[in-house]
Amino acid sequence: MTIEVWAPRAERVRVRRPGAADVELEPRGAGWFAASVGLGDGDEYGFVLGDGEDVRPDPRSRRQPRGVHQSSAWFDADAHAWSDGAWTGRQLAGAVIYELHIGTFTPDGTLDSAIDRLDELVDLGIDLVELLPVNAFNGTHNWGYDGVLWYAVHEGYGGPSAYQRFVDACHARGLGVIQDVVYNHLGPSGNYLPEFGPYLREGESNTWGSSIDLDQPDVRRYIVENALMWMRDFHVDGLRLDAVHALRDSSARHILQELAERTDALSAHLGRPLTLIAESDLNDATLISAREAGGYGLGAQWNDDYHHALHVAVSGETSGYYADFAPLAALAKTATAGFFHDGTWSSFRGRAHGHPIDPRIPTTRLVTFCQDHDQIGNRAEGDRLSQTLDERGLALAAVLTVLSPFTPMLFLGEEWAASTPWQFFTSHPEPELGRATAEGRIAEFAAMGWDPAVVPDPQDPATFTRSKLDWDERGQGVHARILALYRDLIALRRSIPDLTSPAFDALSAEADEASRTLRLERGSTQILVNFSDAAATLPAPSAARVLLATDEAGALGDGNAYLPARSALVMQSA
Repeated sequence: MTIEVWAPRAERVRVRRPGAADVELEPRGAGWFAASVGLGDGDEYGFVLGDGEDVRPDPRSRRQPRGVHQSSAWFDADAHAWSDGAWTGRQLAGAVIYELHIGTFTPDGTLDSAIDRLDELVDLGIDLVELLPVNAFNGTHNWGYDGVLWYAVHEGYGGPSAYQRFVDACHARGLGVIQDVVYNHLGPSGNYLPEFGPYLREGESNTWGSSIDLDQPDVRRYIVENALMWMRDFHVDGLRLDAVHALRDSSARHILQELAERTDALSAHLGRPLTLIAESDLNDATLISAREAGGYGLGAQWNDDYHHALHVAVSGETSGYYADFAPLAALAKTATAGFFHDGTWSSFRGRAHGHPIDPRIPTTRLVTFCQDHDQIGNRAEGDRLSQTLDERGLALAAVLTVLSPFTPMLFLGEEWAASTPWQFFTSHPEPELGRATAEGRIAEFAAMGWDPAVVPDPQDPATFTRSKLDWDERGQGVHARILALYRDLIALRRSIPDLTSPAFDALSAEADEASRTLRLERGSTQILVNFSDAAATLPAPSAARVLLATDEAGALGDGNAYLPARSALVMQSA
């Protein structure tokens, strides 16, 4: 077979295999080297750059059986006998997403053990499973955003073969798979790419590390071909693109547009929908606007504004970036306009922020949630809403998440109000890096007034262990009741056309600050929410019927809707 590598910073490149003579790669121009090398599935190999003797992993390695500092292993992606030939895919419109982290989803923390829990997600009504990054990183466990070999699946999860089995098992159950990928930075340990070529911008960094040099054509190619690999070779149904606001691209065609165009072409070839979902802090719908209208043509983007407004409404927390969302009117605005900051003043940023969304864009192109890995894990103690809200508060959050006008996403364990936290955990083997990470985390929250003693040490294995789900609790007490509510809400969302309508012009909302009530109208369906500690009465159509109530006392009568304290009622006009 022909093996090739882009290494413009090396004068020569050799392939080294255990027990075999080195093979000299021949220059092919533009920094590329190639040679015919005998490799079979599982055979280890690595590159030796220049006249040195250190072996480096393949930048496009599919497998790292002994870690990111060691040789790669050849992986034959075509060896898996796929059973999803009849799979026609899952479109995003009308779907419910479930975000999960393989390492904490089950006690074993592997892709194969996750398969054993897929039936519970099907029973819940989930359509798409979104995996936090699985690419190879140094250490045994972390969130996945410290990856250094983007083409490889972390060996601790089971490696690439287990990943194929997982996707196959999802498709067999009617579940689509979205893979979270990181193209804006590389992790702090095991990143040998700069030895091969100019992958990084000199002297420029973002929040997480050195910036990727997107002005280099072969760096762009590295990213685009990685994206296509997941959808082609691993059969995933889409990608979640991490923090795209950190992608600095001065080219005539932004890399997000290039990714969207190549994804659309692959979708047409495969005959099934493929979706790109961007995480963006820009509040700019250019990402999801049609290319004909000057947009990039991505399938969707996360909307943190809806999370912030919902979080404040149910929790009362108004510190930091939550301050602007204190009025209940913020939730009414985000529920009907998408963004709260659409050119308005952001006190957290100290400037005007965002742009309005063209109401012709489908509402389903915004992904919303009341909890996700960032909004839980980046809290000092990694506490979920279940650790601060009572059952009534959790029920309100569930209603406004699942029945939002947008594409709802749940975070692992949210559906049963998991009592386990989800904390920031790392496993850097280097003592200096581990110590710096732990001290930096504690100092960050100490500056905000937190007692350092309550901030978990990310390097402590117990921090990772306590973040694993406790599946035994889901059938007990409040956990079972919240699980039943989520199941009912997802079934209701699927059965009422108003609740999957993508039309902004079918939405209206009214918030009453004095009574702390919210009315969200979605066509002929209305969602009434009472956030206050006192019962509330709101006008209701005389012929309306109750579709769901979070409290048994919620009822309609005499042209009014009666809501007990901190309850919600969903009704539909005749």
